[in-house]
Amino acid sequence: MAPLLNRIDKPQDLHGLTDEELQTVAQEVREHIIDTVGEIGGHFGANLGACEIAVALHSMLDSPRDKILWDVGHQAYPHKILTGRRDRLHTIRKYRGLAPFCSVQESEHDIMGAGHASTAIGYAVGLKEAMRRGQGEDGHVVAVVGDGALTGGVAFEAVHQAGGEGTPIVVVLNDNGMSIAPNVGALSRQFNRVRLNPKLWRAREGLEEGLTKLPAGIGAAFERVGPHFKESLKAFWAPGLWWEELDFAYIGVIDGHDVRAIRRALREALAAERPVVVHCATVKGKGFAPAEEGGLEGMEKWHAAKPKSIANGLPAVAVRKPSGAKPAPPQYTQVFGEALVEECRRDERVIGITAAMNSGTGLNILQRELPDRYFDVGIAEQQAILFAAGLALQGCKPVAAIYSTFLQRAYDQIVHDVCLQKLNVVFAMDRAGLVGDDGPTHHGAFDIAYLRCLPNLVMMAPRDEAMLVQMLRTALAYDDGPVALRYPRGEAAGVPLPEHPEPIEIGTGEILREGSRVALLGYGTGAGKALEAADILAEHGLSVTVADARFAKPIDVGLAAQLAAEHELLVTVEEGVLAGGFGSAVWESLSDAGLGSPRIMRVGLPDRYVTHGAPKLLHEEVGFTGQRIAERIESAVVEYSGVSAV
Repeated sequence: MAPLLNRIDKPQDLHGLTDEELQTVAQEVREHIIDTVGEIGGHFGANLGACEIAVALHSMLDSPRDKILWDVGHQAYPHKILTGRRDRLHTIRKYRGLAPFCSVQESEHDIMGAGHASTAIGYAVGLKEAMRRGQGEDGHVVAVVGDGALTGGVAFEAVHQAGGEGTPIVVVLNDNGMSIAPNVGALSRQFNRVRLNPKLWRAREGLEEGLTKLPAGIGAAFERVGPHFKESLKAFWAPGLWWEELDFAYIGVIDGHDVRAIRRALREALAAERPVVVHCATVKGKGFAPAEEGGLEGMEKWHAAKPKSIANGLPAVAVRKPSGAKPAPPQYTQVFGEALVEECRRDERVIGITAAMNSGTGLNILQRELPDRYFDVGIAEQQAILFAAGLALQGCKPVAAIYSTFLQRAYDQIVHDVCLQKLNVVFAMDRAGLVGDDGPTHHGAFDIAYLRCLPNLVMMAPRDEAMLVQMLRTALAYDDGPVALRYPRGEAAGVPLPEHPEPIEIGTGEILREGSRVALLGYGTGAGKALEAADILAEHGLSVTVADARFAKPIDVGLAAQLAAEHELLVTVEEGVLAGGFGSAVWESLSDAGLGSPRIMRVGLPDRYVTHGAPKLLHEEVGFTGQRIAERIESAVVEYSGVSAV
């Protein structure tokens, strides 16, 4: 039972509650998340740590007139619960259910869409500056940002602008990477009053200016030593010196699980009419002992909960598979991680790089086995690629393992700092294609198109885990520029791995199945879908050829030309957007080779953002299944020949 929470249908329902009642609501929100997410799965630890922050903010602000921005959205489940979505939380991340992150289409209280970190402060500056110019309804603007998000450079750019413009926003720093420091208490509150009281901080500025005007050369002396003197004054006034130097007032460190303390700090911050940061220390996984008491390992393990992983508030007992059951194929991420370790052992020049996603990219295996060959730059994809470029300039073989969708954030560095200089950097793009429950911000839909236009870049994708191991060897053996290697999320195909991987000849495809009339040319996971479609078509009496392109750049023009010349229809299959994608590359290559206009059908992802849900459901929705591909081919053959495809 949650008697108070059941009465909260909108944020304004919190406004009349006492601090004690609000503290109770926060705990009820936490219990609702543990019960619900433990059953259905979803982001977990960060949400448990943000319950009191969400309750405190919504109890003081009038959303959506006042804007509350949740960076990334891993911590936004309490916000969703308090803004009319409590009874739909069980649908979160499910197909046609609540979005995994904040979504402007889902609720008027979701002020910004999110999914990639470090953006909320930038949004906040823009929103408040528009309000100051009379656009829309005026109100408070608060950005809730995790300490991890502050490792992203774009967050610092926004802080720099807000301080320079004096934009009156509040940044709530949700810091779950540290414990509460001893300065929480009366002395800290006194510092807060001094820093936030406009009369006092203006008095400080007046004091600095007045000292420079003293007669008999004294003022000039103060002016000469001004920077050092100002540092001393600020150090006395403000322990949060970094923020103060960027013209933010600093309040902290606040106990992020004490609603009364958060509300007191927010009250002062909102009244200050200047940029303010409220630094809250929270515990990731608060209220769930395995996460809260498990240290960094427990926090990482319970960042997200798997479906049915919690029962009665405790970790569920794992169900053992029956003895003799066939083991599941390995995950592509695991295969890559283990292969990278072997490549590092084989070649001392190989270095692995991640941008705060060590386990997500499989680099936790390298971190454990060869820690001196492993680097984590934080949520800073641009720096990851610049770091890789520097390593490559000095003769190393860096492998930047970054999700396809996150690599978009480093596009300028890929273009100018790697491809232009033809550096030997390997971009290992996990989560290529439709990734499922995390939705459109995480689908790897665009990398083929956004990379294919870049000179000096080789692009490859494996059809199975054995090919992934061979392609990693190929990429590291290549000495003539960068290589982009994409591979999907989830279980691999279950084929044996090569004991001694050998490089593949760059730009060569492979025929997997001989047939007639129709040829299917797949790229990456597209090759598997092509084989599925071929099996279905064979049952219907239509024999088709299937080939694995293996490379999107350079295209195996000879193979493509052969397939086009010997078949009525050439079908390209890719798990990426069609505009500028692999199918377009095949079409352009054949045209450039002077082969006329062969009949080509392109199968891929549509020209829209695909929603969240289980990959199987999403593939069905967009037509990326063997059955749907076979149906399209049969219709095309009938239309072309005017007779039955059988």
